[in-house]
Amino acid sequence: MSAELDAFQAALAAEHAAVYGYGVVGGQIGEARRGEARVAWDAHRARRDALARAVRDLGAEPVAANAGYALPFPVDGTSSAVRLAAQLEERIAGVYSDLVRATSGARRGDAAGALREASVRAVRWGGGSVAFPGLAERGGAGAGASAEPGASADSGASAGVTPSG
Repeated sequence: MSAELDAFQAALAAEHAAVYGYGVVGGQIGEARRGEARVAWDAHRARRDALARAVRDLGAEPVAANAGYALPFPVDGTSSAVRLAAQLEERIAGVYSDLVRATSGARRGDAAGALREASVRAVRWGGGSVAFPGLAERGGAGAGASAEPGASADSGASAGVTPSG
């Protein structure tokens, strides 16, 4: 596979994991932020679908979602749901930074837009803001994230959840 295709597959795997993670967030978060979680879930579903189309356009079969994912910590209420949402966004920003690096033209613009959106959502969920979103995750700050595009293409670990079972 090419570096571009690897990065697309890794981003797709991360989006599969984020969709799963937001399902958990939505089930545990308080009413006050449930709408925000729904908007994020919808955004990740749309990104996931767009990435699957992009992988097909590159002549490959999109990586499938796992049947289930292990969460990085127990999510049993609003506080932990908000923490998970922030972590999902911070980690997916790292995956999109890899996609920005591996692409050019319109694809790079789309990846940069996804990176920006994830970074804004991370801050809204209470995550920290950084000068260069996505790069902190590549420097070892994000457990489960990989410096190599595609390294997590079959796992979703870069989004903060790992396959279970």
